[in-house]
Amino acid sequence: MRHRTLTFPALTLLLATAAHAQTEYYRHSVFDNSLQRDVYYYSSAQATAPSSLEGTHSRLPVDTGHFLSPPNALRIHWQSMPGGGWDAEVHLDNFRNRSPGLSGRTLYFWVYSSAMIAAADLPNVMLSQAREGLQVATFPGSFTAPEPLGRFIGDLPADKWVEVRVPMTSLHSASVYPFIPEQVQSVIFLQGRADGVEHTLLVDQVHVGDEPASPALALATPLRVAAKGYERHVVVEWAPGGAEPAAHYVVYRSQDGGAFRPIGIQVPGVHRFVDWLGRTGVTASYRVAVADWSNRTSTPSAAATASTHAMSDEELLTMLQEAAFHYYWEGADFHSGMTHENIPGDDRIVATGASGFGIMALLAGTDRGFITRAQGLERLTQIVNFLEHADRYHGAWSHYMNGATGHTMAVFGMLDNGGDLVETAFLMQGLLTARQYFNRASQGERSLHQRITRLWESVEWDWYRDATQQKDFIYWHWSPTWGFQIHHPLIGFNEVHVVYLLAIASPTHGVPASTYYSGWASQAPMAQSYREGWSGTTDGNHYRNGKSYFGIPLDVGVGTGGPLFFAHYSYIGVDPHQLHDKFTSSYFQNFRNMALINHAYCIANPKHQVGYGAGAWGLTASDGPSDYVPHAPDDAHDTGTLTPTGALASFPYTPAESMIAFKHYYRDLGAELWDIYGPRDAYNPGADWVSPIYMGLNQAPIVAMVENYRTGLLWRTFMSNPEMSVMLQKLDAASR
Repeated sequence: MRHRTLTFPALTLLLATAAHAQTEYYRHSVFDNSLQRDVYYYSSAQATAPSSLEGTHSRLPVDTGHFLSPPNALRIHWQSMPGGGWDAEVHLDNFRNRSPGLSGRTLYFWVYSSAMIAAADLPNVMLSQAREGLQVATFPGSFTAPEPLGRFIGDLPADKWVEVRVPMTSLHSASVYPFIPEQVQSVIFLQGRADGVEHTLLVDQVHVGDEPASPALALATPLRVAAKGYERHVVVEWAPGGAEPAAHYVVYRSQDGGAFRPIGIQVPGVHRFVDWLGRTGVTASYRVAVADWSNRTSTPSAAATASTHAMSDEELLTMLQEAAFHYYWEGADFHSGMTHENIPGDDRIVATGASGFGIMALLAGTDRGFITRAQGLERLTQIVNFLEHADRYHGAWSHYMNGATGHTMAVFGMLDNGGDLVETAFLMQGLLTARQYFNRASQGERSLHQRITRLWESVEWDWYRDATQQKDFIYWHWSPTWGFQIHHPLIGFNEVHVVYLLAIASPTHGVPASTYYSGWASQAPMAQSYREGWSGTTDGNHYRNGKSYFGIPLDVGVGTGGPLFFAHYSYIGVDPHQLHDKFTSSYFQNFRNMALINHAYCIANPKHQVGYGAGAWGLTASDGPSDYVPHAPDDAHDTGTLTPTGALASFPYTPAESMIAFKHYYRDLGAELWDIYGPRDAYNPGADWVSPIYMGLNQAPIVAMVENYRTGLLWRTFMSNPEMSVMLQKLDAASR
């Protein structure tokens, strides 16, 4: 089954307009919809008797029957009694790399009630620069004095959505510090007059902005809407009819010849929507419109129709690869073609290592016909153009760069303003695979080959041994400002194996093969302490493990193996079938066992996490409800968060177990997990949490490793680089 690529007039100009659309949207949006069907994770609901407030696990429920922006709204159901109290808090979702400040001095939201509520009986409202619970008064935390909601709208009529406008500069701080509107973190509704009556208020489309200075512009209808059916969902695509909308796109569906009803929204800059229908044999038609913050909508587009249908396992795998591939195709940075660190996120930030993985996804997508070979070559040429002019530090690129300028972005702090050799190795793994894939005689492919070779040969792997110290190790970072101050030696076993392999392979700036054993597989006390420090165990602290877990032996790895990205990142191109050393005769078998241990741990589920089982496994690194965690099958790193790429990128190692997980994630959990780039980044069923973002590091390994399982394409292509056979020979000699 081949993907039909949509082509639109002036598409390049439209993409340029959309380049920063998501960043701008999230400078305004506080709440638009809940990803969870029953509860909004980024909220809290608390009551003090005898007052009451409806809540689920101390969070606000959502309503799917009435909404302003589909498919849901927040529901506040309360009873205010004398001597009691309640508060319903709506928190800003501070996902990774979200801009730290909101833009605008007026808070807007819409409210609805099926019954009239007098102004005096409406709740109070206040704003806070902190999040839930009692906060210590530390700068810059501040909050406003409660204001009656009725002050802003009067009596609330029945069965009518009413817009509320709260000029934030008119509110008074009730804190020891001034209130700063741009730093709002929480919108809080709380008990007002104790009338003893139950009320229900729906709240939707909470955002900040400024009053428009000019009359509203006409809204352009989206163009060329297309729909494509899969087993249980339909993908709707379109082209913008003009500038990106101020607020969002609205998607409408009709079934069985019925009326078109709104089913969801999409943020500016994204022209793809997933409608989860949940079963095969469903035919639906779709239209798309543009909406502004005042909820004016454009004329809906022409309709497009598609049907869900039964799919074989092979078709399902193609569907999975195609969906995740699009993160690296239309989700890529407009200027550079590089991979965004996360979507949504800061549209400026591109990630070096994730871009290397993204190149692998582009190659797999090209080979499967999701894009043409000419399109793949054009994108790789764009990426190389960018990399040739981007900041480099003795040949290494930084971890993060500005996609428009190529300059380093020190996302991890002031010391992180130089070269990152690990990210560079992940990138180079992808570039070297592309060098061998685009191997035809055309001028474009020959030029790409030559330019990638120059980039490869200019990486100074030997510089990163730090000549001022012992040269036993390769070090992660170097900065022209701070030198080797971070001084993080690369010690296995973890995700950075490929650094040593490429450093040994380099024809121009190589390191001795002996460095593999003095550094990566070091037996020095410092290396043992390093392994014990992050794992909390002595198992595998000498690099070799040699123990069994759940009856499964593990030659190499610390503890029960660690997060599964250890078995993925360095081996998207490096074929573990061909890799062995003093400690294991087969890294492929070692990683198969690592994945099987992870699978067995999730079945045993010693911490009794919600949702674990034979179809829900694959602990690996991702953001969770609270923060980033390298999730792993051990007590310290098992937080109840599951990351689909863990099981799905393990397809080459555990095809049967990975297919069961894939079908569970898609067929059973697809209503919450499946979206425009395939399975969402992570979820925690015990916490009612689904990740609001996709990660550049996590979708590409799905595309690439599924392709390695199906055809071995990327392993075969990368290992065809002549430097790799030389590297293996050197490693064999050092291993004797």
